[in-house]
Amino acid sequence: MTVTIAEELLLLALTEDDGKLLISGTQLDPALAGAILAELAVNERIELSAKKVSVRDATPLADAELDATLARMAEERKERKPVWWVQKLYSAKLRNRLLTRLADTGVLSEQRGKVLGVFPTTRWPELDGSVEAQVRERVAGALAGTDPDPRTAVLIALMRAAKLDRKAFPGADKKRIKEIAEGAWAADAVAQTIAAINSVVVTASIAATAAAVGGGSG
Repeated sequence: MTVTIAEELLLLALTEDDGKLLISGTQLDPALAGAILAELAVNERIELSAKKVSVRDATPLADAELDATLARMAEERKERKPVWWVQKLYSAKLRNRLLTRLADTGVLSEQRGKVLGVFPTTRWPELDGSVEAQVRERVAGALAGTDPDPRTAVLIALMRAAKLDRKAFPGADKKRIKEIAEGAWAADAVAQTIAAINSVVVTASIAATAAAVGGGSG
């Protein structure tokens, strides 16, 4: 089955058996929003640079999440930076919509429960491991030295920006991850996309963490 880059990232961020996150929501959520932008760029619907997002083609991609974002971008009259869009898009709601989609298609299982018998909680253990296995095979191949396709390169860059790379792939070579994430090997358009996504996800993650810390200390 076909999944988006954001869904691939989410699968890698979850433990397979108990469906818990390997990283915090403040790290993951901006990366998921960045993945939406990256997918639109890879599919040549938008053009990304550090300073702006330009809609190149507003034709829908037959994916509700991607198409809703593309439509919002097409309607936006003011020129916006990628980080503005990431900050607009990321939230726990985006993560939950993606989790629900993966559960609806049988990739994950939704298990509701309560912590200490009081606080509601939901876990998302894996039901069909074949989807993540295919993603891992692609990423592992790239980390082992194969030239990655744009989708895989963007996924690796997103993992690195969210500090998920070493948790999802503990034995991976840091130098190789950095090489792919910096996009120096790639064609200009892909390299520019990767650079923009790296920058905005890191910036948004720092802002989200600072907001969480500030809110917790109030």
